[in-house]
Amino acid sequence: MSTVRILVDADACPVKDEIYRVALRRQVSVSVVSNARLRVPDHSLIERVVVSDAFDAADDWIAKQANERAVVITADILLADRCLKVGARVIGPTGKPFTTASIGGAVATRAIMADLRAGGDIVGGPKPFAKADRSRFLQVLDQVLVQLERLA
Repeated sequence: MSTVRILVDADACPVKDEIYRVALRRQVSVSVVSNARLRVPDHSLIERVVVSDAFDAADDWIAKQANERAVVITADILLADRCLKVGARVIGPTGKPFTTASIGGAVATRAIMADLRAGGDIVGGPKPFAKADRSRFLQVLDQVLVQLERLA
């Protein structure tokens, strides 16, 4: 059985430092995937993956690597859906887990919101990232890693 691994959709991820901290404490490898070179800690458990700037290149790389032993960190609903389909655990940066039960509604809401934005009915984006989001993320990531370790 493969080892547990964290895959990070890193370009706009606000919780990279938290991921590193939890991963190092739990001795879990991390792949930090982005379209541009990002700073990552110099540690054998942390891998920087720079993909091309092609549309969805980072998502495609993550989706190909995802499996039932992977924890994917992303705010991208369509990437979350792809990863859930191969058995990965998926957590948003606010600590909200994506599940097979919730992803259909999330995809539908995303489509509706895109239509409303395209029509000019809605402007702005998600609410600002808060301290409570960071705390919730840490708690959920730790719980998911404990669950995966128990399944090993």
